[in-house]
Amino acid sequence: MKATQDTTKTVHAVRTAGGLSFRVDARALVVIALLVAAAAFAAVVLIGSGDYAMSPGQVVTTLLGGGTFQQEFIVTELRLPRVLVGLLVGAALGVGGAVFQSVSRNPLGSPDVLGFGQGSAVGALVVIVLFQGGPSEVAAGAVAGGMLTGAAVYLLAWKRGVHGYRLVLVGIGAAAMLTAAIHYLITKANLVDATRAVVWMTGTLDGRDWAQVWPLLAVCCVLIPLVLGHGRALRMIEMGDDAAHALGVRVERTRLVLLSCAVRIVAVATSAARPKVFVTISAPQGGGRVSRSAGPNLAAAAATGAALLLVADWTAMNAFGDRQLPVGVVTGVLGGCYLLWLLVAERRAGRI
Repeated sequence: MKATQDTTKTVHAVRTAGGLSFRVDARALVVIALLVAAAAFAAVVLIGSGDYAMSPGQVVTTLLGGGTFQQEFIVTELRLPRVLVGLLVGAALGVGGAVFQSVSRNPLGSPDVLGFGQGSAVGALVVIVLFQGGPSEVAAGAVAGGMLTGAAVYLLAWKRGVHGYRLVLVGIGAAAMLTAAIHYLITKANLVDATRAVVWMTGTLDGRDWAQVWPLLAVCCVLIPLVLGHGRALRMIEMGDDAAHALGVRVERTRLVLLSCAVRIVAVATSAARPKVFVTISAPQGGGRVSRSAGPNLAAAAATGAALLLVADWTAMNAFGDRQLPVGVVTGVLGGCYLLWLLVAERRAGRI
């Protein structure tokens, strides 16, 4: 295997013995490794937090099978599923947000803005308010609502292909109508169902168990690698459809596959842990900024989303005394602060 290096960009061109060549951004790899390490550290700290506090060393020892019976029960049955759901949901929302922003060529083109989160919420609320369904039925309703919204937005935005400008406009319109539907459903619900609906929409990781981990893990293991495998084509699509066609990319097929995967990933993540505001916006942009790499930065977005959601969950549990907040409140505050900072930075740079 031979390699050449561009020292100005820390990019390595690698050619294998079989003739396959690819480029490796050294800085991006280091940043992704650091983000993964940060997410792992946040997971250990979060597992050790709670009424029965444990040190990071005790958590690691227990995970390796050396803890007491009480520690093993607390870690493996009560806290580990919650942390795993947080990791998977954060990674899923980061990847989904990166795909939507890249396809729409808009930094605000995230599922939260384009109506997919609202579609999942409507599906869940229909089950809660009209059918008084249980947790499994609510999760299925959220998935169905998100996927139906994705299909509707794609079809309405189609005109000899799907372009970012139309996708954003149709998505914003869909989000407005779905928000109205959410308010209507809440007004028609009784007090118990309305309270349950509001709690669901706020977003929390409380009560997550292994029943949420396994379906989410299966979806992420199948769809996230599929999206990552289309990362090169997605980067070419960002240059424009004509340029991508000239480079041999089947643009509409690739765009449809990526959007289908992203919609499913976001819908399943939302059904497993409820809406998490602004993760799909801030994780892809944050990952791209720290890695300083061109393109969608899918792996960096996934690692950033996982770390961000766990840090937000720890903050929600410990930063407000005895009052534990839903993690969706914290992600909303963090995301809002990030957008304000981004607005100020872009204004100082003279781009807006």
